[in-house]
Amino acid sequence: MSSTPTAVTPGGAGAPVKAERRINWGRIAGWTAMAIIMLVTLFPFYWMLRTALSSNAALYAGATSWLPVDFNLGGFERVFGMQTGEEAIAAGGSGQAIDFWRFLINSVIVATLVTVGQVFFSASAAYAFARLHWPGRNFFFGLFLAGLMVPAIFTFLPNFVLIKQLGLIDTLLGIALPGMLMTPFAVFFLRQFFMNVPVELEEAARLDGTSKLGVFFRLILPMSSAPLATLSLLTYIGSWNDYFWPLMVSYTDNSRLLTVGLGVFRAQSPQTGPDWAGLMAATLVAALPMLVLFMFSAKRIVNSIGFSGIK
Repeated sequence: MSSTPTAVTPGGAGAPVKAERRINWGRIAGWTAMAIIMLVTLFPFYWMLRTALSSNAALYAGATSWLPVDFNLGGFERVFGMQTGEEAIAAGGSGQAIDFWRFLINSVIVATLVTVGQVFFSASAAYAFARLHWPGRNFFFGLFLAGLMVPAIFTFLPNFVLIKQLGLIDTLLGIALPGMLMTPFAVFFLRQFFMNVPVELEEAARLDGTSKLGVFFRLILPMSSAPLATLSLLTYIGSWNDYFWPLMVSYTDNSRLLTVGLGVFRAQSPQTGPDWAGLMAATLVAALPMLVLFMFSAKRIVNSIGFSGIK
């Protein structure tokens, strides 16, 4: 009988030879591309912070500097109203302070109204499309989903006419009302989850004497906490970042949102040029809550979307 020779290693006779680990060039290329994408994505936020921590007088002279030029917190002081008009003008500002806290409270109120209303009405419509049986249900659901193909700007004019006829121009309710009802994406998102809920659970609840509304409020909604939280987060961020519709409806500081207020602050530029430090400071403060909220909720969003069947 012939025997297979065994490789001899320094560790002892007959010890197996360890195979060399091959370099996974595909993994390296993937991580390199991901790092480049992250740098390109995060660079505007770094440049925003760098500009906010600089002085307007030194920005143009140090335009190529990667670090804050003439480091100071004057931009944040002008945003929070901690500088007088003379100090703001001397620092390159317009001298007219932005009513930051009023705009912030208005944005919180409008985003909360839109989120609560849209999530509730969308959940109700999604449950009707997923569980209730009525003539033409699938047809109307397809027709409703066709609304995804309609650009939002096409609805601004009829919504504006309606809000004007209701006497809600320049009010927070007038800004929030068009977004408080259901949207095609929200209904589709929740319907996918409701269809995965076992029908036997609802039948058992009905046998115990629970009504249809009771099943919806006491069984379906508590079981849907994950997708409801995800939809609430997405709706809140979208409402917080909305600009064009609040710009059309709000005319005074009483109803201006933070995004519109930043635009007004940008328009109040002194003759020497825009107050870039103050504008970037205000933009950073306005974006920071949403960035932190999204950062801590990103995993929940991804898991909920995958569980709801959206692939």
